[in-house]
Amino acid sequence: KPGRLSKAGNAYLRSALFMPAMAAIRHEPRAKAFYEALVARGKKKIQALCAVMRKYLTGLWACIKTGKPFDASALFSDQHIAKA
Repeated sequence: KPGRLSKAGNAYLRSALFMPAMAAIRHEPRAKAFYEALVARGKKKIQALCAVMRKYLTGLWACIKTGKPFDASALFSDQHIAKA
């Protein structure tokens, strides 16, 4: 069967983070490298996309809690860029 997103959790958050994550894996080099590393490890593409969505969600929550501006480069490590 093809992989599908889980219906557990907040549907509004899931739908709000889906397109930003898609754009990130196309245009953000660190997010793209993270996504490709997960796919290379054998994860399905939708699972890797959900991992990027979760990274963005935790980063947004940290920005709300600390009051700092959002910085996507702080979410992803440099080791994925080095391997890409």
